[in-house]
Formats: sequence, C-alpha cells, structure tokens
Amino acid sequence: MERLSEEQIAAVLVDLPEWQLEDDALVRTWRFADFVHAVEFVEVVAQVAEDLQHHPDIDIRYNKVTLRLSTHSAGGLTTNDVGLATRLDSLV
Repeated sequence: MERLSEEQIAAVLVDLPEWQLEDDALVRTWRFADFVHAVEFVEVVAQVAEDLQHHPDIDIRYNKVTLRLSTHSAGGLTTNDVGLATRLDSLV
C-alpha cells in the first residue's frame, strides 16, 4: 500500500472536514452524552474496522472518543485510512 502524496492528503481533508492531519495520521474526536454512549460507539467502530481489516488507534476519555488513522506499514496515510474515515463519518 502506497502513502498518499501531500496533494492527495489536501484533497482528502477537503472531503473529510471533521478530520485533521496530525503526525501523518487522520484524527477526529467525537463527544457523547456519557461514557456508555462513547463505548457503544467504539463497539460499532470495532465492527467497521474488522469488516475493512483496518484498525484505528482508539482513545476513550469518559464521553470523548478520539480515533487516529494511519497505515503503520506504509509509514503514513493510505487509501485504507481514507476509506475507514469516510465509513466512520457515515455512522454519526
């Protein structure tokens, strides 16, 4: 899997305005009513990630869930990350 170019990443960020680029990763934070709702969201994320065989880094802090998408084997962003981000955006 090939890393995306800077131009491709810029285009991705236009199409995924809720996501930000941080250290060669797409990052987004969701806020929920409480911890239970945050964990329920993570359970859905886990199923989507399994379906796509591409797994994000997940940070849960009470009612906030932050996901970091990067293809470690490629050393940065790939189309796998974009596909997962797009799919996750459709969840909420």
